[in-house]
This record gives sequence, C-alpha cells and structure tokens, in this order.
Amino acid sequence: MDDMSIGGEPLDQALRELDMINAKLGGYSTSLQGIRILAQHLPQTETLTILDVGSGGGDLVNIVSSIRANTKMTALDLNQNACEYAAREHPSLHVVQGSVLALPFRDRSFDIVHASLFLHHFTESQLNEILQSLSAVARYGIVINDLRRSVFAYIGITLLTRLFSRSNMVKHDGPLSVSKGFTKKELQQLCSTLSSVSISIRRRWAFRWLVCIKKIS
Repeated sequence: MDDMSIGGEPLDQALRELDMINAKLGGYSTSLQGIRILAQHLPQTETLTILDVGSGGGDLVNIVSSIRANTKMTALDLNQNACEYAAREHPSLHVVQGSVLALPFRDRSFDIVHASLFLHHFTESQLNEILQSLSAVARYGIVINDLRRSVFAYIGITLLTRLFSRSNMVKHDGPLSVSKGFTKKELQQLCSTLSSVSISIRRRWAFRWLVCIKKIS
C-alpha cells in the first residue's frame, strides 16, 4: 500500500478486502470506541468534524454516520488512486489528496483526528513530527487505531490472508504491517512528546491498540 503508483482493480480489490478485515477483526469497533470517548461531551445536535488520515477507501464514514448523523468527515490520503476510489464510493466524504507530513489544514480545523493502521508505516522521527501536526489541527484530540506487534498476530494474519485473500497486496502487506506494529512502551514513548494532553492506551481485539489522546484546554 506504500506504492503510490498502484491503481485499478488491484488497489480496488485490496481496499474492499481491508474494509472486510476492519469489519470482521475489530478495526471499526476500535475506531468507534475512540471517537465516542473523545466526542462524548459534544451534544448530538452539533456537527462532529473528523479528519481521517491515511484514509484508504474512506469506509469509516459509513460506520461513523450510522451512530452519529451530524458528522462531517474529511479523508486525507497520498495515493491519488485511493482518493478517487473513496470519492467514488462515498459521495458524502470530502476527499483531499495530500501528505500527513505537510497537512493542508489550519490549526484546530477538526474536532477529532483519526489514524487507523497508518502510523506504523513511518520512522520514529517522522512519527514525532506527525503527532505534533495532528495535535495542532485537532480541537479535542486524536484517535489512533493500530496493530499490536505479536508473533501470534503475525502467524494469524499470514494464515488468514493466504487462505481467504484474493489480493496479492493484502497477502504481502498484512503480515508486514503486523511486524511493524507497536508495543505499549513504544506508544507511551511516542505520546510523551505531546504536552497538555491526557492519554489512554487500551488493548482491543484482534491484536489492536486503541490510543485516545485528549487535549486539555
């Protein structure tokens, strides 16, 4: 998924399978819990604005809108082909092609910033820069949904993708992503670079981390 030149049916197939994986293996439920935690003090009558970075196919918009009607979501992805897929599949979604390393948004533009299965693609130095930028554009906080590095998770995703996936991208990237996942100590160290925040880090099924970073006014 790091190859920005990939498009057409190979990318579409991978994005469809990632949607299924997130639905079946706790991805969407983890993101929804984090969003609920950070948005719990906002009245349902108010519009909730969310920036989804590394959004891929943009499928999260359907999941969030099913529990909160007044939601305006912006999807950011570097891959133009993924952006075109997301805009085509989700007309209500505001899709922006751009880099998380140079966010094209003003400070405090969104209530919540969300990053799912995305941050493990970056180096430690890049992650520190990215987290500072995400915090700047968020009014209330950041939801991180990412993988817990584990031998069992690696074996499990390898077997599942070999048995059920029709996408070569998913078969390759699934195990690779797990090997690049985080330990709790690594997430704690990463989040410690932020000031004026409260942080919770929770284990979620299956082999996921839910990190809620709430900004303290």
